Amino acid sequence: MDNSGFLPVSAADMAERGIRQLDFVYVTGDAYVDHPSFGHAIISRVLESHGYSVGMIAQPDWKDEKSVTILGRPKLAFLVSGGNMDSMVNHYSVSKKRRSHDAYTPGGVMGKRPDHATAVYGNLIRKSYRDVPIIIGGIEASLRRMAHYDYWSDSFKRSILLDSQADLISYGMGEKSILEIADALASGIAVRDISFIPGTVYKTKDISGIYQGITLPSYDDMRADRTLYAKSFMTQYENTDSCTGKPLIEPYPGGAYVVQNPPQPPLTTEEMDAVYALPYMRRWHPSYDSQGGVPAIAEIKYSLISNRGCFGGCSFCALTFHQGRTVQVRSHSSILEEAKLLTQEPDFKGYIHDVGGPTANFRHPSCEKQLTKGVCRHRQCLYPKPCANLRADHADYLKLLRALRALPGVKKVFIRSGIRFDYLLADPDDTFFRELVEHHVSGQLKVAPEHIADAVLCRMGKPENAVYERFTAKYKKLNEKLGKKQFLVPYLMSSHPGSTLKEAIALAEYLRDLGYMPEQVQDFYPTPSTLSTVMYYTGLDPRDMKPVYVCRNPHEKAMQRALIQYRSPKNYDLVYEALTQAHREDLIGFDKKCLIRPRRLSAEQKSTADTRSRKPERKKKRTIRNTHKKKGERGN
Repeated sequence: MDNSGFLPVSAADMAERGIRQLDFVYVTGDAYVDHPSFGHAIISRVLESHGYSVGMIAQPDWKDEKSVTILGRPKLAFLVSGGNMDSMVNHYSVSKKRRSHDAYTPGGVMGKRPDHATAVYGNLIRKSYRDVPIIIGGIEASLRRMAHYDYWSDSFKRSILLDSQADLISYGMGEKSILEIADALASGIAVRDISFIPGTVYKTKDISGIYQGITLPSYDDMRADRTLYAKSFMTQYENTDSCTGKPLIEPYPGGAYVVQNPPQPPLTTEEMDAVYALPYMRRWHPSYDSQGGVPAIAEIKYSLISNRGCFGGCSFCALTFHQGRTVQVRSHSSILEEAKLLTQEPDFKGYIHDVGGPTANFRHPSCEKQLTKGVCRHRQCLYPKPCANLRADHADYLKLLRALRALPGVKKVFIRSGIRFDYLLADPDDTFFRELVEHHVSGQLKVAPEHIADAVLCRMGKPENAVYERFTAKYKKLNEKLGKKQFLVPYLMSSHPGSTLKEAIALAEYLRDLGYMPEQVQDFYPTPSTLSTVMYYTGLDPRDMKPVYVCRNPHEKAMQRALIQYRSPKNYDLVYEALTQAHREDLIGFDKKCLIRPRRLSAEQKSTADTRSRKPERKKKRTIRNTHKKKGERGN
């Protein structure tokens, strides 16, 4: 087993490389995959490229204190991440049922990381190393960096910085902040004095030196009054830009404070290129071969990341808090070089599965002023209407896709990450839309209207349904013009805040008229640090502080979900109950507009149904008799 190109994962690996003590030990809840789609690979390779040695402890046994000591005491710090997903999302469905498969674990085995993995690992390290700095990062730490609602325990939790016993949080994507932290530690600055780095969160008892800080409601006050949490969250939301963000101060009992510094500036194209040019092995660690490898790599092995950040502003998405609203891109040459590496893989069949990011067709900031003045605090780029300053232009993305299509060995380039259809329609030039349909759809284009009721869409931060209708009409027309039979697969969400049974039924009626029943339905999942989760917890929309209907009852959530798949026999009872409860019995019957048939027929209904069911048989019998008669006449 040759693992010489990977980071050290054992004392033997360290000895082979002549390393007596590592600068950093990275503890992660995922299996070790050295690929730029995995956060632990990027952070460790970035540090390595700047002269720091890093070892990897992947999925340690959290029941064994010695599991985090196998690489010894690091010279500078432990780095801790729960993995590419929040560990609770990884473990549980929205109904809080334990999942049976973990794509980030060898063989897909579930149970190789604990619940709330970042906090558990932090506390585990503290048992053996009381004085070694602990820096936490990744999606779990990033989105739980301040006090937050935890759906799985249905409780209001403290900053993960406190619960993990860590010293610092490196939030967001982390490449810049982790280097600044490393340099500070290497220069001899004590971790308790590292309070000046953008993109970090620290704890302190002295806030006298904080310039232009905004003091949020205290943890105790927010726990007692949910309205205060909604207001606090909106303040945080308005301070997620590196140009305009201010330090945020969250008080805790005993005179302690958790302080969030403003975000790091977005990566430049040159910096993005440098990150993706690092010497990744682009596969899982060889020690996993006997277990069948790590399933998650299959989704991204032949995909290309072209951008970061998203100005789409969907309420249920945490990208604003993690990657920010300013789009950052790689150069064409960087992406083409990686594509050439893909074509050299022995099992590459000529198909690049995706070229995109959070939103595939965002290849530049939404307007020119973002790079110097930041994103607007109180306005969105696309919601409720595209901003007058929006620069809707697909020319750069189109040029990139054409270059990829022209590479030797590439047969097809697909786009499978999200296409923002309202942005697509805002582009006055239809060239990209036409080439998307002609070259980049694999039979089905997945889009995310999420709902059709405007009352729900406004809470989601999505465009009104009329915009999606225009998109579908244009998509159909282009397919007809190009002689293609390609379909749209809409992603739909049930029980989002603002959705009552009325809106859920309206969505079911829309699907009935469309003649489409989704195979999969996403029930709204309240994950940390989203506007929608705050609505779910507080019953208020933080943007206007107005009350919002929230479906919290598991049974009603099941009814709303079932309505989207009303044709499925297993959903009959839930759909029947929902229609009855909403006084929409007009949708129970035999008319073509009905969603389901009656459960028990009245005598009159049964007679009508029997008559209808007998009519074809009578006609058939008459046809048979007439046929025999004609045969007899011909025989005479």
